[in-house]
Amino acid sequence: MARQLTADDARQSLTAHVAVKGTEIRELFGPAIGWEELQRILQDRTCVRYPCEIRFGSEPLLEGEVAHPVAKGERPEDGFTIVVHPTFAGDLAGATALVLYQLVLVNYGEFASAEDAETFGAAALGLSKDDYYQRVCALADRLTAAAPCP
Repeated sequence: MARQLTADDARQSLTAHVAVKGTEIRELFGPAIGWEELQRILQDRTCVRYPCEIRFGSEPLLEGEVAHPVAKGERPEDGFTIVVHPTFAGDLAGATALVLYQLVLVNYGEFASAEDAETFGAAALGLSKDDYYQRVCALADRLTAAAPCP
C-alpha cells in the first residue's frame, strides 16, 4: 500500500524544487546575475511562470517592506508588478537580490515560505543560504532603524 503524502512531504518537495530552479537560473543566466540578466529571467517562462515587471515605488509596500509582488488582475496569468522600494533604484544589484526573493511568491503563491525564497535566491546568485539571508537583511535594514536581522 502506498504511503499517503503529507504536508511536510509537499514542503520538502517544494524546497527541493526551488533549489533546482535557482540553480537552473544560475546555469542559464549566470554566473553573475545582475539587472540585465534579471530582465531576461523575467521574460523566460521556464524561470518565471507569469509575466512580471518591476516598478520602484513605495505604494503599496508596508512600512519596512523592501519589495512585494502585486497581482495585475484576478488570475496569475494576468501577471504581476514587483514593487521595489525606491531606496533601491540606485542599487540595481540589491534590487536584483530582492526581486529574486519575490519570484518565489510569483511562481508558487502563498504556499511558498521565506525559507523557500532564501533557498531560491541563494541558488540563483551562487551564494550560501546564510550569505543570501544576510544580504537581504542588510538591504532591509536600510529602511528601518529596527534591530538588524540576527
